[in-house]
Amino acid sequence: MRRLLAVICALVLIAAMSVPAFAGKVVLKLGHIAEPVHPYGQGAEKFAEIVKEKSGGEIIVKVFPSSQLGGQKDLIEGLIFGTVDMALVGTAVLGQFQPQISIFDMPFLFQDREHAYKSLDTVGMDLGKALEPKGIKLLGYMENGIRHLTNNVREVKTPADMEGLKIRVMTNKIYIEMMKSLGASPTPMAFGELYSAMQQGTVDGQENPSAHIWTKRFFEVQQFASKTAHSYAPEPLVMSMVSWSRLNPAQQKIIKESAKEAIDWQRKFSTKKDEEYWTLIEETGKIKITEVDRDKFAEATKPVYEKFASVVGQDNIDKINALKK
Repeated sequence: MRRLLAVICALVLIAAMSVPAFAGKVVLKLGHIAEPVHPYGQGAEKFAEIVKEKSGGEIIVKVFPSSQLGGQKDLIEGLIFGTVDMALVGTAVLGQFQPQISIFDMPFLFQDREHAYKSLDTVGMDLGKALEPKGIKLLGYMENGIRHLTNNVREVKTPADMEGLKIRVMTNKIYIEMMKSLGASPTPMAFGELYSAMQQGTVDGQENPSAHIWTKRFFEVQQFASKTAHSYAPEPLVMSMVSWSRLNPAQQKIIKESAKEAIDWQRKFSTKKDEEYWTLIEETGKIKITEVDRDKFAEATKPVYEKFASVVGQDNIDKINALKK
C-alpha cells in the first residue's frame, strides 16, 4: 500500500505540474464534515467571504458542509487527485500521509489555547511542508475545539471510572492507545454512525469538543459529560496541489492571506462559542457535567508518549514543550 501510495502521489504531482492555469473566474470547492453552524464550518464561510472580497470576485470558494463531498478520507483522496480543491480535515487523517503531524493528537500536549496556537503556527506549519510532495498543501490550522468525554453508563471523575467503557474513537492509533491507557475499550467508528451507535448502546460514549456535542445533539443520547480536556483538536485548512498549481502567484497570495485572516477570526469565534455551547448543553438538563482532576488523567496517559515519541518525533515534542509559558 505504501508503494502504491507513493506511485499515485508521484503521478498526481506530475499531473499537477502540467495542468493549465484557471481561465477566467476561479471556482474552488471546499468540503468538510461539520454542520454549517459549527465554528470551523463558520470559519470556512468566513474564508470564502474574505477570498471573494480580496479577489474582487475573481475567486469564488463554494463551501460544501455536512459531508456533502464525502467523509474525511474521501476529501483527502479528492485533494490528492484534484477532484476536491480544498478541505477542512483532522490531523488524525493527515497523519496517515505525514505521521509526525499526528503529534497534535497526543494527549495533554498543550498548556492552553495560546500554547496550541504558537505550536501550530510554527512546528505545525513546518511539519505540513512534507504533505506537498503527496499532493496536499497546508494553509494553516483552524480550531475544532478542546475534546472532552461523554458516556451513558456512569459519572467519570477519575481514570478508574473509565474501566471497561466502550468509547468511540477515530480510526487513529494514538486515540486508541489513549483510551486503553485510561482503562476504556476504544471502538473505532465513522463519525456519521456515532449518534445512532450511542442511541442503540453499541458504544457507551465518545470524545469530542463541545461544538460537536451540541450541534450533533449528542447530549440527547448521553447522560454524563466529563470535562477532561484530554486533547486539543485543530482542523487543518488544506488545498489540493493540483488546484494550487493552477493559480497564478497573485491568486496564491490571496488564498494565503485569506487563510491567515480567516483562521485568526475562527479561533476567536471558536473560543467564544465553546463557552456558549457548554452553557446550552447544561441548560438542557439532559446531561450531568463533571469537572475532573486533569493531572490524574495526564499521568495515566504517559505510556502513549513512550509508545509514539519515535513516530511523532521527540524533537517535535521538545519544540512544543519549549513554547510553554
